[in-house]
Amino acid sequence: MQSDALHYLCRSAFSPVAYTPVGKAVAAACEVFENVTRRYRKPEWDLDETVIGGKRVPVSPEVVYGKLFGNLLHFRRDLGGSGRRRDPKVLIVAPLSGHYATLLRGTVKAMLAEHEVFVTDWRDARLMPLAYGRFDLDDFIDYVVEFIRFVGPDTHVVAVCQPSVPVLAATALMAAARDPLRPASITLMGGPIDTRRNPTAVNELAASRPLAWFDHSVITRVPFPHPGALRRVYPGFLQLTGFMTMNLERHLDAHADLFRHLIAGDCDSVEQHQRFYREYRSVMDLTAEFYLQTIKTVFQDHALPDRTLRHRGALLDCRAIRDTALMTIEGEHDDICGLGQTEAAHDLCSRIPAADHHHYVQPGVGHYGVFNGRRWREEIQPRLRDMIRSTESRRRGRRKRGAGR
Repeated sequence: MQSDALHYLCRSAFSPVAYTPVGKAVAAACEVFENVTRRYRKPEWDLDETVIGGKRVPVSPEVVYGKLFGNLLHFRRDLGGSGRRRDPKVLIVAPLSGHYATLLRGTVKAMLAEHEVFVTDWRDARLMPLAYGRFDLDDFIDYVVEFIRFVGPDTHVVAVCQPSVPVLAATALMAAARDPLRPASITLMGGPIDTRRNPTAVNELAASRPLAWFDHSVITRVPFPHPGALRRVYPGFLQLTGFMTMNLERHLDAHADLFRHLIAGDCDSVEQHQRFYREYRSVMDLTAEFYLQTIKTVFQDHALPDRTLRHRGALLDCRAIRDTALMTIEGEHDDICGLGQTEAAHDLCSRIPAADHHHYVQPGVGHYGVFNGRRWREEIQPRLRDMIRSTESRRRGRRKRGAGR
């Protein structure tokens, strides 16, 4: 309240202080403080159109499959009189790691013109009443399987960061069951398949503390009057604090730049900064059971690469995957998932034909550059697009050969 009042005093056109260097500096400082401390609501997708064949096509996200802890969105393209396109179906599995699915806005935007895009939209545990029950890693895997089945045959699944492990597990589960709707391909982007390869600060922290430490240190209960009151959660703001601390100097520099731009009245630079940090600071809580099970399974026990991962008591083996193409994508400067951690998936899926193994390292990008920004649009997404097309072509060829026998 005091900061708001001071900001108004130093910014108002009716205040003589607003026209002095001191007033401008104080107003800028108040605005930076407000940006850092404010709680941000869930962002909108703001994806209203795409361009297909040189024409602008309206786009509208709609919930097509609902679950308690997450929905499946379809970005419906209104093709009008041009008819239905036979574009590949892509299911993008968003991370459940503090940020909302809208963090993947750039990922979705780059795929829309040439694909039928579906995205998982996870719900904030702070809003989930205790009566809704638990949601853990096993449930996440079940949700992925259900979403893949809903999208239907020949689905190409893209996992961004954290869901790389459950997506690979879900694919192994479907492959072992010879599920006819198992994915045509899976793409794992900056995911922690084997965190013992080039461990980062995130990996080392997770491995250096007993699980009880995480339970006692970072788990809390949702306060009243939120709908999820008393639910045990890992608060999103704690994860955000960790990410910002890892890159503290960069974030401090960004806020120093904001301060200078505000004083100078550089509205374009200020808006660009505000837009990024509105998205970056919009966080949600995770259920305690999901967070703790992920820490133990992925970062401490290394259950997937050691082939000891179980789902509902059943042992999962990635060697069951035989006819699903696999692509892994890593960033050269990724400080969250080190080089080689995602590539490890290829060793686990040893029965996939060589032609269906794809790996790419993007030079010059960190973790977020793998799925967002110019390098994603111009260098990574075209490779993903080509992999999907080549997989579709090979699958059609196999079907023709099978029909001819």
